[in-house]
Amino acid sequence: MMNGRASVAFSVVVVAAVCWLAGAHAATVWPQPLQMATTRDVYHLDVSFFFNSSSTSDIFLAAARRYETLMTPFMVSNGDFTMCQVNIASKNESLTLDTNESYSLSVSSSGVIINAETVFGAMHGMETLSQLVTRDGVNGTEVNDSPRFRYRATMIDTSRHWYPVVVIKAHLDAMAYAKMNVLHWHIVDDVSFPYESLTYPKMSKSGAFSPSHVYTQADIKELLEYYLALRGPTLLQFDTPGHARAGYNTVSDLVTQCYNKKGEPAGTGPLNPTLDSTYDFLTKFFAEIKNVFPDKFVHVGGDEVGFGCWESNPQVSKWVKNHPNISTYAELEQYYELNLLNILGQQGSSYICWQEIFDNGIKILPDTVVEVWKGNGWNDTMARVTKAGYHSVLSAPFYLNYISYGQDWVNYYKVEPTDFDAPEADKDRLVGGIEACMWSEYVDATNFIARFWPRAAAVAERAWSAKNVTDVSSAGPRLHEFRCKLNARGINAEPAMDGAINGGDYSYCDSEFVPVYQPPF
Repeated sequence: MMNGRASVAFSVVVVAAVCWLAGAHAATVWPQPLQMATTRDVYHLDVSFFFNSSSTSDIFLAAARRYETLMTPFMVSNGDFTMCQVNIASKNESLTLDTNESYSLSVSSSGVIINAETVFGAMHGMETLSQLVTRDGVNGTEVNDSPRFRYRATMIDTSRHWYPVVVIKAHLDAMAYAKMNVLHWHIVDDVSFPYESLTYPKMSKSGAFSPSHVYTQADIKELLEYYLALRGPTLLQFDTPGHARAGYNTVSDLVTQCYNKKGEPAGTGPLNPTLDSTYDFLTKFFAEIKNVFPDKFVHVGGDEVGFGCWESNPQVSKWVKNHPNISTYAELEQYYELNLLNILGQQGSSYICWQEIFDNGIKILPDTVVEVWKGNGWNDTMARVTKAGYHSVLSAPFYLNYISYGQDWVNYYKVEPTDFDAPEADKDRLVGGIEACMWSEYVDATNFIARFWPRAAAVAERAWSAKNVTDVSSAGPRLHEFRCKLNARGINAEPAMDGAINGGDYSYCDSEFVPVYQPPF
């Protein structure tokens, strides 16, 4: 029975295993599946091809429409298959980092079949199929697949430079094609506050670069609905108590007034942790965030908090002297963080923080997730975080804003996230995953997508595929093919391979990305 036609764009897997030539070589999939085998048999999708399921899930129906659209160029008259049967065992559509994302895909003379526990696993299977189908058809294929890490994230920074909504959508699509499942949105920072708060509207009115450089509530709702259709939680970051100037300075007494050695005002610093009004603000503000972003996790930052401003402020220093249980400014930061984490806990939110909160010895709550971002010595930090019993996310070796000439994706591909001294059981239990970051000091809508993709795909394969998938020589051609697929889908991913080698095999894509430009005359 046909219950739904649809097509999504979600994950991407790699062909690895046994491939035979059948006219043209069997297509590959990125990131590489856990198990995959192909045969010499070649089949074609009919122009009437659709995804059939007993599921009435809106998520499935939207996914099917997207994938049918993506595969339409490869459908032919009088093709072998008119449908793909999609069997989804569970009706549970809750979306957490514990969601079962496994799936199997079979392409044979018996037909095309996807089996999955959840609709999200089914979407992965649909993406895999879309990667395998070419103008030459699709080889007989058997896939059994599931991710290595539950947390496979990208981080975008819209505070240093603002990205239009359409650019973020393109990035979300690319994430889905590469099976990355968490968007860490560093939405505000010292330099700008582009988030439209309904509770504190002056923050964006004063803190954004201009009225046109604001993410309105309508923009955010549009992005969240779009991303849910692709399958992914959004991890919003509001960095405090540091990195908090633009926008925050519109709230009375919220940021700390700094003073120079002469006792003269000298700018502002972190939030003032000594005032009850600060925690009143945090309670109201994060209640709004919880309402706007329904995901369980929020990123609270906590990095690069300088104590000099607090020390210079007479009111803050007097408060510290009057509280003998707080003898250092590191303990003052701990006081702040514990208050914030308790506020979030009372609202039912879980949180991720940058590693400084852990490094500074702050007593954090047991369910805190620590993000390790400092490049030097990340292995030792991961070991210490794991030994302390905290869950961790690793981003330190995956800062894609650092660029170099040549195939620098190899640097990310070679990283093993569990390369540190800890029992394997603890690594399996406590290493949640990895995150590719793009800080935007020198990045905006003109170069963000091309700089991020396909380099981030190297991180995606490290996050999804088995630990022993490490061969750079076989990954290179597959990454080139994936980059070409991104281009064909409208994602302006830059070249991943040297166009001067292999007789020019990596110099072009069959379907090139063509920018849209309207001459002014």
